Amino acid sequence: MTAITRTARGRRSLAALTCGALAAGGLAAAGVKALEPGAAQASSHREAPLISGQPQYDNTDVYAFVSPDRPDTTTLVANWLPFEEPAGGPNFYKFAPDAQYDIHIDNNGDGQGEFVYRWTFKDHTKNGNTFLYNTGAVKTVDDPDLNFTQTYDIDLLRLDNQRLVSDTKIARDLPVAPSNVGKASMPDYKSLRDQAVKRLSDGSTAFAGQADDPFFLDLRVFDLLYGGDLSEVGKDTLKGYSVQSVALQIPTAKIRQSASQPTIGVWSTTQRKNAQGGWTQVSRLGNPLVNEVVVPMKDKDRFNASAPWNDGQFLPYVTKPELPKLIEAIYKIKAPKEPRNDLVSVYLTGVKGLNQPPGVRPAEELRLNTAIRPTASPKRLGVLDGDNAGFPNGRRLTDDVIDISLQAVEGELVGNKNDLGDAVNANDQQFGSSFPYLALPASGSQGPLAKKGSGSSSGNSTDSRMSGSTALTGSSGGAGGTNDTLLIASAAGAGGGVLLIGLGLAWWRMRRRSLLG
Repeated sequence: MTAITRTARGRRSLAALTCGALAAGGLAAAGVKALEPGAAQASSHREAPLISGQPQYDNTDVYAFVSPDRPDTTTLVANWLPFEEPAGGPNFYKFAPDAQYDIHIDNNGDGQGEFVYRWTFKDHTKNGNTFLYNTGAVKTVDDPDLNFTQTYDIDLLRLDNQRLVSDTKIARDLPVAPSNVGKASMPDYKSLRDQAVKRLSDGSTAFAGQADDPFFLDLRVFDLLYGGDLSEVGKDTLKGYSVQSVALQIPTAKIRQSASQPTIGVWSTTQRKNAQGGWTQVSRLGNPLVNEVVVPMKDKDRFNASAPWNDGQFLPYVTKPELPKLIEAIYKIKAPKEPRNDLVSVYLTGVKGLNQPPGVRPAEELRLNTAIRPTASPKRLGVLDGDNAGFPNGRRLTDDVIDISLQAVEGELVGNKNDLGDAVNANDQQFGSSFPYLALPASGSQGPLAKKGSGSSSGNSTDSRMSGSTALTGSSGGAGGTNDTLLIASAAGAGGGVLLIGLGLAWWRMRRRSLLG
């Protein structure tokens, strides 16, 4: 990694550039599985051999945007632990206590972080003599019935040429929002989530906990690009899954270099404690999908262990990308000429006139010009559609990085106009209008029986049924509820299939018009 010394100081043209970065990632993304809860690989979900076996340390996505309701602040979001099945108990989801989760900020374009925000987590178990995550209906983040909890600290490290200047603890023992076990256990999950949003003394606002995976796309791309049959696109593969998120809203003046140099570069890393007691970087993510579709198998683990200022070693993978050649082989769509210098700006330097810092050193970072104010009507294609507040100027939760990527990889930036897309244009859950903006995670229970038993402490409630025999104060229950949920899920799946076919046909017609026209 990012070795830090702890002693002393240590539209078309523009749109085209935008698309390039996305394209590489986008197609990659299209290559996982096509159904809800099942294994897949998305933005950086299980993108490299080693990290695929360590989901708690696997950084899936990074977002950086000017806060829409507080434009004097910047919001950073990073997610880990892909493909959380909502009902995946009894051991639900948590951050790893032997990890350092970092978000880096480069505010002068030198490829090195001047700031590192570091999250560390602690486990707490109230009663080890029960198998339950919660022993009754949970109403507060410090509820006695919430058997397993986590707390976290945030440290702000200031660096100069990778030498530590200062280390300040800006948050201590903040509560993590728990996993959304289900309606019987957590009848008002939003209230719990809201309690985990904390204002800090330095003017920042913090959140950590479970959230709906905000990445949306059809991931069947990796099945040799939909098996050569584009009518099968249109399924949001990540629908229904959750992730572990950290979010921080920071006064922008604290992190940018100056008003005249407002562009920051952002990336995240995970460090895991090794056998020697030191720390080893095992995951890294800036722009979406880079390690999935740009970096080849032999170098994926090396990329995860590397630092942005050494990214010159990966340059050939950007200028001579594999993906367009694969598309040409399967769909006979001619790959753009190489070298693909159109993709370099987006991946490594930022786009000149938009978010490229002066004297920039090429490095794979998510670059955000914090001087561009948020728009009241964000466009999903971001800069490609004239909305300069969106990707690749940072990344908002609503930005459709897959469609941008698909169009870019086929040469949108070099004059090969197209309207490619995966027919998944928005997240299945609505994002919030205020911090942390993330959608609530899916509930572990969705059946009507769970609704009836949700949190009541009297009558026929789940609480009263469980309390007599186990001395516990509540739990979900009932085979009937399980069956109901199963039936509902099956019906929903059938409806989703109809929708998928419709979206796939629409996408296919759009592509044909592009090719013919």
